[in-house]
Amino acid sequence: MTTFDVICFNQELMDRMNKLGIKLNDTQYIELYKEYSRMLENNEKTTYIVRALSERYNVSERNVYKIIKRFKKRCIPDAV
Repeated sequence: MTTFDVICFNQELMDRMNKLGIKLNDTQYIELYKEYSRMLENNEKTTYIVRALSERYNVSERNVYKIIKRFKKRCIPDAV
């Protein structure tokens, strides 16, 4: 299977993701966001969570905030 084949096979899904502003490389942050959610559920302070995740995942604190904001964003019904 070639890259072209994979893109063609997943074209509709990828088009929808693109319309929603979802980046393909967001998959690398799934565990980061799951951990953020767990820590938030345990009543940890957001500032502490961001700093801890920044160090653990080697991502700047600013990017952690951006990732959290992007993952919390509601999907647009027309695009789904």
